[in-house]
Amino acid sequence: MPTFISNLPIAKRLGAGFVLVLIMSMISIVIGLARLSSVARATRDLVANPIRTERLVNDWSRNINTAVTRTTAIAKSTDPGLASYFVEEAKASSKVSGALQNSIEVLMTSEEEKTLFAAIGEQRKIFLATRDQIYALKKAGKAEEANQLLEQQFIPAARLFVAKVDALVKQQRDEIDRVATRIQANYEFSRTLMIALGVVSLLLSMVCAWLISGSITRPLVRATGVARQVAEGDLTARIDNSGADEVGQLLNSLRDMQTSLVRVVSNVRSGSETVATASAEIAQGNDDLSARTESQASALEETAAAMEQLSSTVRQNADNARQANQLAMNTSEVAIQCGQVVNQVVDTMKGINDSSSKISDIIGVIDGIAFQTNILALNAAVESARAGEQGRGFAVVANEVRSLAARSADAAKEIKKLISASVERVAEGSAQVEQAGLTMTEVVRSIRRVTATMGEIDAASNEQSLGVAQIGEAVTQMDEATQQNAALVEEMAAAANSLRNQSHELVQVVSIFKLSSADVATSLG
Repeated sequence: MPTFISNLPIAKRLGAGFVLVLIMSMISIVIGLARLSSVARATRDLVANPIRTERLVNDWSRNINTAVTRTTAIAKSTDPGLASYFVEEAKASSKVSGALQNSIEVLMTSEEEKTLFAAIGEQRKIFLATRDQIYALKKAGKAEEANQLLEQQFIPAARLFVAKVDALVKQQRDEIDRVATRIQANYEFSRTLMIALGVVSLLLSMVCAWLISGSITRPLVRATGVARQVAEGDLTARIDNSGADEVGQLLNSLRDMQTSLVRVVSNVRSGSETVATASAEIAQGNDDLSARTESQASALEETAAAMEQLSSTVRQNADNARQANQLAMNTSEVAIQCGQVVNQVVDTMKGINDSSSKISDIIGVIDGIAFQTNILALNAAVESARAGEQGRGFAVVANEVRSLAARSADAAKEIKKLISASVERVAEGSAQVEQAGLTMTEVVRSIRRVTATMGEIDAASNEQSLGVAQIGEAVTQMDEATQQNAALVEEMAAAANSLRNQSHELVQVVSIFKLSSADVATSLG
């Protein structure tokens, strides 16, 4: 494996391989697109020139055959109307033929095509001249001479004209075949070239994959072997590395790890005796800590007793505040009920006031009815007076009705006055009751504020009681923790002895690692 490849990072190696494959792919794509463009260009040329020319010449040939048929029909026809019709059709056909001739002339590019097209043009002139002579003889009534001209000159000229046009059709079809052959050859060459480029790209990709995979897997195999030796406790393995890539960095890290393990194992061996000495000193310190912990536990017991007395006093204050709060709440409920009764009285007075207003309205309606009745009775009296003796009885009735209407109006006015006075007194009573309701509302609000204040005092007393209880619990927990600390101190003494024993076991465990004397001397400095 070349050194420059092994020194490259794996990402750059993989990137270079992918770039190479992409370059080959791009070359293949560019060449393929160029060949496809060539085929497309040839196809466009084929469609734009030979095929178009061949179609136009075919249309021209069909038009010529139709003209020959019409001219023959004109020459041989004995019906003047039919001959005149065909003459008009022939003229229209001549215009179409002239347009086709002009379109085809533009598409003639080679000398051979131009020569043949010029001969066709000359032959068309002879064809048209002979046809026009037949039309003139036919129009002059010389049917026999027109028929002879048809047989002797027109039909041979038409056949030669059609033959030359057919030769042009064949020429264009031959050109189409030649262009199609070139397109097929171009396609086959392009296909062969694309296959060759694909094979070359595949071979280069395989070579790149083999080189890159080998440059990655071989150092990884070495790193796996070294890691296995270290896992088995053999720290004497030699790690050589010449690469600068990620795998080379892994080997360097394994070498550094091996050096660190040698240093750690050496230090562990040398430090085991130090651990044993330190564990003895820890046991002595634990004894002193145990004595101080017992003294602290005694002081915490006295503090817990004092906190219990304080908690009892605070609980009693909280009970008194709770009773006062309950009394305030009961008073608030009574005041609220009184306020509700006053509100009900206010609502009742409003209802009486509304009913009095309605009665006053009804009396107004009665007064209006009495007035209208009086008017009607007056009108009836007038009408009875006009009737004379016959309406006298009706006039008596009308006078009685007027009298009743007047008394009804007077009674309605008296009732309205009484109702008005009653409404005024009800309004005064309603205003007084409403003022009493507002006063009760203020009383209820004041009692509610007192109740809220007592509730806050009750809540504060409860919180104070809870705080004192929590402090007592905290002191109790501190006492328990101190007792636990004392137990832990004894356990720590036992742990120190266990630590001394474990240090000896640690030396035996570390002895499984194989160290060279040079490595031990280097690690201990």
